[in-house]
Amino acid sequence: MLNGLIGRKIGMTQLFEADGRVVPVTVVSAGPCVVVQHRTVARDGYDAVQLGLVEKLAARRVTGARRGHFAKAGVPPCRVLREFAPAGEGTPEVGATVGADLFKADDFVDVIGVSRGKGFAGVIKRHKFGGGARSHGSMFHRAPG
Repeated sequence: MLNGLIGRKIGMTQLFEADGRVVPVTVVSAGPCVVVQHRTVARDGYDAVQLGLVEKLAARRVTGARRGHFAKAGVPPCRVLREFAPAGEGTPEVGATVGADLFKADDFVDVIGVSRGKGFAGVIKRHKFGGGARSHGSMFHRAPG
C-alpha cells in the first residue's frame, strides 16, 4: 500500500455543521496518480514508489530524458513527480492508477504544500507600515524610513 497521494488545490469554501457553525475547508483535487517507477534498495539504495500526477500535458513540454522515463513505464507524461515510502505490503505495479479511494472516512491526512512566490514585497505589504504624509512634498510615501 501507499501512504501518500499528489493533489492540486482548487480553492476554499465553507461547510455548515449541524449546530450552525461554519467550518472553512480547502478543496483539493487528489489524483488520479499513476505509478511511474519503483525505487529499490538494490538499485537506488532506498525503497520508494514514484508517483506522477496525471494532467493534460503536451508532449513537447517534456524533456527527452523524462519522455524516455515515462515511455519505459508506459504512462502518460506527468508534470509533477513525487516519491512516497511504501507502507506495508502490496505496492501497486508500475502503470497502475491510484486515486483518492486510497483513504477511508475519518482518516487523518497530513497535507504538505508549496506556496506560490509573491515576488519582492515592500514594507507596507510585508510589515504593515503606514507610510508617510502625502502632502507638502514629503517624498516619504512607501519608503521604510
